[in-house]
This record gives sequence, structure tokens and C-alpha cells, in this order.
Amino acid sequence: MEKIRCTIDHITYQNQENGYSVLQASVKGFRDKQTLVGTFHEVTVGACLVVEGEWKVDKRYGRQFAAQSWEEELPATIVGIEKYLGSGLVKGIGPKFAKLIVSYFGLATFDVIENEIDRLLEVPGIGKTRVALIRTSWEKQKDVKDIMVFLQGHGVSSTFAAKIYKKYGKESIEKVSGNPYCLADDIWGIGFKTADSIAKNLGYTNNDPRRCRSGILYTLGKLSEDGHVYAEREQLLKTAKELLQADEEPITATLDQMIEKEDLVIDEDAIFLPPFYYAECGVANKLKRLIDTSTKDLFEEDVNIEKIVRRTGIHYDDVQVAAIKQAVQSKVMVLTGGPGTGKTTTTIGIIAALQSIGLRILLAAPTGRAAKRMSEATGKEAKTIHRLLEYNPAEGYGRNDENPLDGGALIVDECSMIDIILMNALLKAIPIDMRLILVGDIDQLPSVGAGNVLRDIIDSERIPVVRLTRIFRQAMSSRIITNAHRINQGLFPDISNGKNTDFFFIPMEDPSQAAAEIVNIVKNRIPKAYHISTNDIQVLTPMQRSVVGAANLNVILQEAINPEGDSLSRGGFKYRQGDRVPTSVEIQSAASDKISHSRVC
Repeated sequence: MEKIRCTIDHITYQNQENGYSVLQASVKGFRDKQTLVGTFHEVTVGACLVVEGEWKVDKRYGRQFAAQSWEEELPATIVGIEKYLGSGLVKGIGPKFAKLIVSYFGLATFDVIENEIDRLLEVPGIGKTRVALIRTSWEKQKDVKDIMVFLQGHGVSSTFAAKIYKKYGKESIEKVSGNPYCLADDIWGIGFKTADSIAKNLGYTNNDPRRCRSGILYTLGKLSEDGHVYAEREQLLKTAKELLQADEEPITATLDQMIEKEDLVIDEDAIFLPPFYYAECGVANKLKRLIDTSTKDLFEEDVNIEKIVRRTGIHYDDVQVAAIKQAVQSKVMVLTGGPGTGKTTTTIGIIAALQSIGLRILLAAPTGRAAKRMSEATGKEAKTIHRLLEYNPAEGYGRNDENPLDGGALIVDECSMIDIILMNALLKAIPIDMRLILVGDIDQLPSVGAGNVLRDIIDSERIPVVRLTRIFRQAMSSRIITNAHRINQGLFPDISNGKNTDFFFIPMEDPSQAAAEIVNIVKNRIPKAYHISTNDIQVLTPMQRSVVGAANLNVILQEAINPEGDSLSRGGFKYRQGDRVPTSVEIQSAASDKISHSRVC
């Protein structure tokens, strides 16, 4: 770590939400202006800073000083004082009044503002209203500085210090001192471990009840990240004890208190975070209501399959026919099967059958990619579940039990990816007379969030399930599909490559060579071999960092495929017109695959 003193000359970029900034500064000991990157909350041009961090060389932007922490110093020269006051940092003082004030008080300017602010009335053109505005703004800047110094002095990074100040304002020191674990509850990005580190700096003991409470919530949260909706009591106590390195008695007492206060919900031996408990109950209850409520358009007689075949142009085998009939005769049903077993063609038949009895069909899927595939296959508009439910981050779901969906049947694809929270939101919006068809493969990617919804629905044996098992001839020619079935059977995939395959395995040890080959595949080989645009190619990587991580691959793919055009710089990345940028819903849905900001998914 290195320490530099500098004056901010220009703000290239500043994120108002998290304080991340790219600054140009005059640094003591350097002739040319230097670039600083890091979290600089409410720093303005003219500010004099002491910054701790390290020099790094960014492959795109060159030499930069990456800040870890910083403190603001008041400038000591006439020019510095005038520039600082004229920067806009202190409300009521612009360049004009900064020049007048500094001309009048000189090097004593800051001392006058700090201790004798009413003397500003001596400066021609400054009245009582302006002095009051300056006083309020100056006090606020002092508060920010004091809070930042306190937080950074107790091990809080400048990034988190900015978030804490934005949340608690003038009460930040009081809040953090009184219970640092509230940070894990209140501030996105600060988890138990960060709060615990702060608490240790403040002298909190391992057995502190506030620490035990936060540790229990953290343990349940980590279990939910692994897909678990609840924990058994003994499992929870054991895991929390290992995490906290605390005595069992205070952990048990805290757990019982949390249950009593309904911070947690207990059902027999299962202990839930409340959102998961109410979501699981909500899903179960709504599904039961749906299957127990009959509607007048349920057909018990056989469906005219010949008519469906003429309408779709698709010939169905016996199991697919059974699925189409089951859809017409059921309020809720599940269609499941592995890749290449005809789920999509069967879905097209189900749509035709339901339309033949006059139902308006809605189509949805968890991700934008799945919805797009569904639209292309069926010729009907399919939406993401979030879009279908008119989701707004600030207001939640626009479609719910008070404002339900409008239609006769809803078909949802890729249901294995739906977690318990999203399924509960979806079912709330389904009116009691609507049919629901769930389509998915339980051997595909599980949901990112907690729950195993599709598998549990199937295992309940309360809802009709049609399983497609036959792999169709055209699918058998796809090495991707046959290898998927081999992996599900515990067999090693066929990596022999060859001219007539759609599955290729390219062994490569050197990461730089691998990255270059990925660019070559995307830019040249796939478009040439399959006559498709690079816009229709997606790259997946299991990591964010490293040469073959999402961040670097996005940069080199952009340079190779979309090197020119209008662009915006945000957070150290350059976004260019024509780049593929996934929606926030897609990013959330594929978080386990490290979806990043651009072409790499």
C-alpha cells in the first residue's frame, strides 16, 4: 500500500449510487495529471486528498492509482482555497463568491468559515440568506468527513463507508457503534462477515447476542444460496456455532428469542426465514386451490388429434398425444422430459388444442433467452415471468392477487429454473379459473434462488405429470443432446469431434491462447461454418476474473466484433452501441453462470 497527496482537477466519472469515481488529479511528486479510481463519495473538483492504495496498470486505460481509503485535507494555498470553494462543494459559494471571499480573508478563509462565519457579511454582495446556506452546507461537509474518518478508522472500506452514510446520514456513527450488525440487514453488499469485522474493531465479543442473531441469519442465508428453503434446528445450531466460534448457550438462547419474536418461522423441526416459509405455503395453497377448482371449459372427451395435426403440421407419438389430452382435461399439469424428447413440439400441440376450445394463451419463461426461444418455436409472443407480472424494482409486481393476469391458460417453459419466491409471485397473479401448464426438465440447471419447485411439484403426486422419454431421430443426430443424456446417466461425454457434429471439445492449457481461440471461434469459425451472425452467439464462462473470465472476454470480444461507434464509460467499462447487454432479470436468473455486462454469458 502507498500513500499519495493530490488535488482533484477533473471528475471523469462518478456513480451517485455507490460513489465509484474516476478522477484526474495533480499528485505531489508527479509532473503530469494522474488517474485515480475508487469510491470517492461526494468528492468535488478542488478537493485536497490523502489517498492510500496502490498503482496498477489497466490494459485499456493505462496507469491508475486504485484507492482503498482516503481523507480530505483543506488546501493551504490561496489558489487552492479559491479552487476548493469555487468547486460547488459548499452550497452558496461559486467561483465568483469564492474569489471575493478569498480576496477578503486570504489564508484565514477556512478559519473564518469554521469559527466566525457571520463575518462573511463583511464581503460585498454576501447577505444573510447566503451565509445561512453556506453554514448549513459547511456543517454537512464536516459531518461527512467525521463519519468517513470514523468508519475507515474501524476497518470500513471507502466503498461501504459511502453506502453507510447514504443510508444513515448524520446518525451513521451512532448506528454503527450501537449495532454494526444492522449493516448486514440494511445495506446491500454488506454481509455478516464485513459487519463482524467492523464489530471486532469496536470490541464486540463472540457471544454477543447481536452477533449471534446476525450469524444465524447469515447461516440461513448461505443455506438458501445452496438451494435450501429451511434448516433443521440441530443443523442450524451446529453450522452457526462453527461459523461464530461462540458458545452453544448464547446461540440457542438467541435462536429461541428470534423464533419468539417471529424473526424466524418454525414448522415442526424446520426453521425458515419468513419470506421462504410464506412463499412455500403460498405456492402449495394456490396450487391446491387451482386443482380443486373446476372450470366449465374442461373437456373430458377425447381431443380431435387429427385436427391438431392438420393445424400444426406435426405428427405426435402416443405419449405426446396423451400430454395434449391431459392439458385439455386438467387445471394444472406438468410436461417434463430431457433434451430432444419433443417438449417444444408437444407444447405447440397443447397451444393448438387449447385455442380450439376458445382459450386465450399466455406464454412465459424465467429468462429472456428462454422466452425468445419459446416465441420463435411457437410463433406466439412469450414474455419473461418478470415482464409478464409487470415487475418494477421500485414497486414490485404489478400483477398479483389484486390485479391478476388476463387469459384462459398460462404455459411456462424452463420451470426447473424457477425458485420458490418467483413461483409464489407467479401463482399469486394467476386467477382461479386459469389453466396452468408447467414445462421443464428437472435434470437441467436448477434455480439460482432457493427451492426445487418443479421437482417438488412432480414428487407431490397431486398434479398430473406427463414424461416424455423418447429421443427423436433428428435430436439423436445432435451430439449436444446425446452428450446431455450421457452426462445425466453418469457417462463421460463423447468428445471425439468430427465434421458432422455440433459438439466440439478443444483442449488448451494456456489461458491467453484459450481467450484468443474463443475470439476466433466467435468471430470467424462459427459464423463461417453455420452461416449465422455473431449477434446470435453466446459465450459462457464459469468465472468473472482471469484471462478467460467474463470481464476480460467481454473486452476482447468487443474489440474484435464491435470496435467502433458511440459509447458510454461506466464503472471502468466502455459500453458501445450494438453491444449485447442482458437485462437485469437475465443477469439474476443466470448469476450462477457469472453472466456479465456484455457479450459473455
